Amino acid sequence: MNHQIKTYAIVILAVLTTFAFSSCDGGTSGKSTSKEVAVKEKRAEAGCGGCSSAQKSDAPVKVYYFHATRRCATCQAVEKVSKEAIKNAFGEKVTFISVNKDTEKDNPMIEKYHISGQKLLVIQGDKVEDLTNLAFMNARTHPEKLESKLVKTIQDKL
Repeated sequence: MNHQIKTYAIVILAVLTTFAFSSCDGGTSGKSTSKEVAVKEKRAEAGCGGCSSAQKSDAPVKVYYFHATRRCATCQAVEKVSKEAIKNAFGEKVTFISVNKDTEKDNPMIEKYHISGQKLLVIQGDKVEDLTNLAFMNARTHPEKLESKLVKTIQDKL
């Protein structure tokens, strides 16, 4: 019985490992679920190694910050830190777009990315990286962490 459990555990682990590291985008088509984002973050922390310059796209990198009309200090800091980090590191090479989801309800990006709250997304073609949690945890208290992660995420795409 014990041998049978170990065999099943090994098979399950092999399947999960194959799925998790099969591709750098997790097989998504531009819409990242929270589970897919978590898998991507774990891969990045573990050094996936699966990304190569051959996988880099020629599509432009754009950073979208979706927000509401009424914003707290943290919401404002996410926009300010992100915008400045992109401008300082990339100049005009990378576009930062701030979208007020309350006043721009007809913006197709809101529906495409299922925006219902604040979001910070780095988008290149159909690949999307969601930096919202990191941004809101660090924009006011540790802006250098947000800047560093944002710049590295963009550099990996260029």
